[in-house]
Amino acid sequence: AQLVENGGGSVQPGGSLRLSCAASGFIFSQYAMSWARQAPGKGMEWVSGIFNDGSRIYYADSVKGRFTISRDNAKNTLYLQMNNLEPEDTAMYYCVAGTYDASRVLDRPRGQGTQVTVSS
Repeated sequence: AQLVENGGGSVQPGGSLRLSCAASGFIFSQYAMSWARQAPGKGMEWVSGIFNDGSRIYYADSVKGRFTISRDNAKNTLYLQMNNLEPEDTAMYYCVAGTYDASRVLDRPRGQGTQVTVSS
C-alpha cells in the first residue's frame, strides 16, 4: 500500500485546512480508512475513521464537531476537513489504511504524514 498525504501547513487558531491522502497499491474501496496524528513528544492519536463505503464515520472526542472525514472511492482519495483549528491540533497527520477505529492504528500501513501547525 502507498499512501501520500497533502494539505498540511501553518494556520492561525480558528483557521481551516483540508488534508488529502492519495492511495494506491490496494483496492481502496474495499478498506476502511482513518486519520491519526502525532504531536511532538506524544504518542500516535487516532482522529477519525470511515467505513470502506462511507456508511459509518467515527471521530475522537477532541475533534468532534470541527473535523469532517470523507472519501472519494472513484479517486482513491481520503480527506480530512479541519475547521476551527486549535493550537492543540498541531501534529503530524497520517492516513492509515485498513482500520476505522483506534484499535489498530499503530500496526496498519500509513503514509509519511503532513505537518499541521496551529499558532498565532
